[in-house]
Amino acid sequence: MAARAVSLDDVRRARETLSGVSVTTALESSRHLSGLAGVPVHLKCENLQRTGSFKLRGAYVRIAGLSPEERAAGVVAASSGNHAQGVALAASLLGVRSTVFMPQGVPLPKVAATRGYGAEVHLTGQVVDEALRAACAHAERTGAVFIHPFDHPDVVAGQGTVGLEILEQCPEVGTVVAAVGGGGLVAGIAVAVKALRPEARIVGVQAAGAAAYPPSLAAGHPVSVAAPVTMADGIRVGRPGEVPFGIVEELVDEVRTVTEDQLAAALLVCLERAKLVVEPAGAGPVAALLAGPGSFDGPVVAVLSGGNVDPLLMQRVLRHGMAAAGRYLSLRLLLTDRPGVLAALLGVLSAADANVVDIAHVRTDPRLGLAEAEVELHLETAGPEHCARVDAALREAGYLVMS
Repeated sequence: MAARAVSLDDVRRARETLSGVSVTTALESSRHLSGLAGVPVHLKCENLQRTGSFKLRGAYVRIAGLSPEERAAGVVAASSGNHAQGVALAASLLGVRSTVFMPQGVPLPKVAATRGYGAEVHLTGQVVDEALRAACAHAERTGAVFIHPFDHPDVVAGQGTVGLEILEQCPEVGTVVAAVGGGGLVAGIAVAVKALRPEARIVGVQAAGAAAYPPSLAAGHPVSVAAPVTMADGIRVGRPGEVPFGIVEELVDEVRTVTEDQLAAALLVCLERAKLVVEPAGAGPVAALLAGPGSFDGPVVAVLSGGNVDPLLMQRVLRHGMAAAGRYLSLRLLLTDRPGVLAALLGVLSAADANVVDIAHVRTDPRLGLAEAEVELHLETAGPEHCARVDAALREAGYLVMS
């Protein structure tokens, strides 16, 4: 077996490098998730790290390790958000010029934050891969050092400092669950935790639409997933990194996948139950707990890897999460178009304790007859059983429920 690229000593040195730079993030107990899982569950709040994610750790360690000549040439990165901000702040703290290439469609708050941390930002292409090519071209042209988001030993060692903190905060940890994109975070955590507590299990979580690790582990080498699709842009990576893959293959016990509905429901749980703003990628471990609550050895530490979520995406995801949890109901009804019918419909909904969030009354669609109207309703409900009661009440009142 080839020598592992990152050791416990590397992670410990990384922690010394990060002293006074990164913060030791809180480990919060979750009564709600503990009740569901049947074992103690704690949340490692990297969403409260500087820049809003764990990425600062690896970026700072990588840039701090550059030679004076390399620092003078500056650094360059490509990212849709978290890595961009981590590189920008790390470079600023170390007095290094940074350039970041981001896709044109990236949310404006992430662009503003990256610039606010001191980076020169270029919006290039529609996806991260196009920004990545532009960043590599910039490095070739200027001599700037390309800072990879996960595929470098220094980056993995920096992320591994999360594992050291977990062991100090929860020495008896039974399972650590972390989201996986390229694999830098889970690999670094695995190096630290397995060295000091080998009996603990390490579980990675990927979005089902961007799950490159399961086929890669089956093949024994990194393979690509064509056109990865998920709202969790923090883990929307089409191919594992070579460095983290070798560590994951050796030390990570399992990699699970979760659906978009499960990610949305997990984000809602984090907000409502834990009072924590978490991005979809950061909610991945919670999604895995919700999907298989009795399948983890406790105590469980779920790493909330980031909290940088665009407000517009948050609005859509929360609505989707409410629908997935049976708390948001969309219906279309066919009505007879006469005075008082809409008021009567609202009376039925009121009696069923359904809260009307939005209503659209259509009377001129060519699909409708002269005496027909269609109503589209968006309702807030108390759960799946309440949804069923609302549906039954409408049907009992004689309404034709179309969806």
